[in-house]
Amino acid sequence: MKLITLFESMTGARVKDCIDNDNLLFIIEESDMGKAIGRNGANIKRLENTLKRKIRLAEFSNDATKFVRNMIYPVEVLDVRLEDKIVIIRGKDTSARARLIGRERQNINHLSSIIKRYFDINEVKVV
Repeated sequence: MKLITLFESMTGARVKDCIDNDNLLFIIEESDMGKAIGRNGANIKRLENTLKRKIRLAEFSNDATKFVRNMIYPVEVLDVRLEDKIVIIRGKDTSARARLIGRERQNINHLSSIIKRYFDINEVKVV
Protein backbone atom coordinates (compact mmCIF):
# COMPACT_ATOMS: atom_id res chain seq x y z
CA MET A 1 0.00 0.00 0.00
CA LYS A 2 2.85 2.39 0.77
CA LEU A 3 4.37 1.79 -2.67
CA ILE A 4 1.06 2.49 -4.41
CA THR A 5 0.53 5.68 -2.42
CA LEU A 6 4.08 6.85 -3.12
CA PHE A 7 3.73 6.09 -6.84
CA GLU A 8 0.40 7.90 -7.10
CA SER A 9 1.64 10.96 -5.22
CA MET A 10 4.83 11.26 -7.30
CA THR A 11 3.24 10.67 -10.72
CA GLY A 12 -0.44 11.60 -10.47
CA ALA A 13 -1.37 8.35 -12.20
CA ARG A 14 -3.86 5.90 -10.69
CA VAL A 15 -2.45 2.45 -9.80
CA LYS A 16 -4.60 -0.66 -9.95
CA ASP A 17 -2.05 -3.06 -8.46
CA CYS A 18 1.58 -3.36 -7.39
CA ILE A 19 3.45 -6.65 -7.65
CA ASP A 20 6.75 -6.97 -5.82
CA ASN A 21 9.14 -9.50 -7.40
CA ASP A 22 12.75 -8.95 -8.50
CA ASN A 23 11.58 -5.57 -9.72
CA LEU A 24 8.40 -3.62 -8.98
CA LEU A 25 5.54 -4.00 -11.44
CA PHE A 26 2.86 -1.33 -11.29
CA ILE A 27 -0.36 -2.00 -13.17
CA ILE A 28 -1.68 1.39 -14.18
CA GLU A 29 -5.31 2.28 -14.91
CA GLU A 30 -6.21 2.72 -18.57
CA SER A 31 -5.08 5.97 -20.20
CA ASP A 32 -2.80 6.97 -17.27
CA MET A 33 0.42 5.61 -18.78
CA GLY A 34 1.60 9.01 -20.00
CA LYS A 35 1.22 10.52 -16.53
CA ALA A 36 2.99 7.57 -14.95
CA ILE A 37 6.03 7.75 -17.23
CA GLY A 38 6.33 11.52 -17.25
CA ARG A 39 8.19 13.68 -19.74
CA ASN A 40 11.25 11.77 -21.01
CA GLY A 41 10.66 9.15 -18.30
CA ALA A 42 11.32 11.64 -15.49
CA ASN A 43 8.75 10.17 -13.08
CA ILE A 44 10.03 6.62 -13.47
CA LYS A 45 13.66 7.66 -13.10
CA ARG A 46 12.85 9.66 -9.97
CA LEU A 47 10.94 6.71 -8.47
CA GLU A 48 13.72 4.24 -9.30
CA ASN A 49 16.24 6.52 -7.59
CA THR A 50 13.98 6.98 -4.56
CA LEU A 51 13.21 3.27 -4.12
CA LYS A 52 16.58 2.03 -5.43
CA ARG A 53 14.76 -0.65 -7.45
CA LYS A 54 13.92 -1.28 -11.09
CA ILE A 55 10.32 -0.40 -12.01
CA ARG A 56 8.13 -1.85 -14.77
CA LEU A 57 4.78 -0.48 -15.86
CA ALA A 58 1.84 -2.17 -17.58
CA GLU A 59 -1.45 -0.59 -18.55
CA PHE A 60 -4.60 -2.43 -17.48
CA SER A 61 -7.33 -3.24 -19.98
CA ASN A 62 -10.71 -4.94 -19.58
CA ASP A 63 -9.88 -6.95 -22.71
CA ALA A 64 -7.72 -9.94 -21.71
CA THR A 65 -5.77 -10.07 -24.98
CA LYS A 66 -4.92 -6.37 -24.87
CA PHE A 67 -3.86 -6.70 -21.22
CA VAL A 68 -1.56 -9.61 -22.13
CA ARG A 69 -0.01 -7.51 -24.92
CA ASN A 70 0.58 -4.70 -22.42
CA MET A 71 2.15 -7.11 -19.93
CA ILE A 72 4.61 -8.66 -22.42
CA TYR A 73 5.68 -5.39 -24.07
CA PRO A 74 8.39 -4.90 -25.57
CA VAL A 75 8.53 -8.55 -26.74
CA GLU A 76 7.22 -8.71 -30.30
CA VAL A 77 4.44 -11.24 -30.88
CA LEU A 78 2.41 -12.12 -33.95
CA ASP A 79 -0.88 -12.80 -32.20
CA VAL A 80 -2.56 -13.07 -28.81
CA ARG A 81 -5.81 -15.07 -28.70
CA LEU A 82 -8.23 -16.23 -26.03
CA GLU A 83 -9.75 -19.67 -26.67
CA ASP A 84 -11.71 -21.64 -24.07
CA LYS A 85 -10.10 -19.91 -21.06
CA ILE A 86 -6.63 -20.41 -22.55
CA VAL A 87 -4.48 -17.46 -23.66
CA ILE A 88 -2.40 -18.39 -26.71
CA ILE A 89 0.57 -16.18 -27.57
CA ARG A 90 2.28 -16.67 -30.95
CA GLY A 91 5.87 -15.47 -30.71
CA LYS A 92 7.53 -13.75 -33.65
CA ASP A 93 10.63 -15.96 -33.55
CA THR A 94 12.46 -18.32 -31.23
CA SER A 95 14.14 -15.54 -29.24
CA ALA A 96 10.77 -13.88 -28.59
CA ARG A 97 9.30 -17.20 -27.43
CA ALA A 98 12.34 -17.77 -25.22
CA ARG A 99 11.92 -14.36 -23.58
CA LEU A 100 8.23 -15.04 -22.99
CA ILE A 101 8.81 -18.45 -21.42
CA GLY A 102 11.98 -17.61 -19.47
CA ARG A 103 14.40 -19.85 -17.67
CA GLU A 104 12.59 -22.75 -16.02
CA ARG A 105 9.23 -21.25 -17.22
CA GLN A 106 9.69 -18.41 -14.74
CA ASN A 107 8.35 -15.60 -16.98
CA ILE A 108 5.32 -17.49 -18.28
CA ASN A 109 4.35 -18.63 -14.76
CA HIS A 110 4.63 -15.06 -13.47
CA LEU A 111 2.55 -13.75 -16.39
CA SER A 112 -0.04 -16.46 -15.85
CA SER A 113 -0.43 -15.65 -12.15
CA ILE A 114 -0.94 -11.94 -12.88
CA ILE A 115 -3.51 -12.57 -15.61
CA LYS A 116 -5.43 -15.00 -13.38
CA ARG A 117 -5.86 -12.20 -10.81
CA TYR A 118 -8.06 -10.22 -13.19
CA PHE A 119 -9.54 -12.70 -15.67
CA ASP A 120 -11.09 -16.19 -15.52
CA ILE A 121 -8.26 -17.95 -17.36
CA ASN A 122 -6.89 -21.46 -16.83
CA GLU A 123 -3.62 -21.39 -18.75
CA VAL A 124 -1.21 -19.29 -20.81
CA LYS A 125 0.53 -20.97 -23.76
CA VAL A 126 3.36 -19.71 -25.95
CA VAL A 127 3.39 -21.18 -29.45
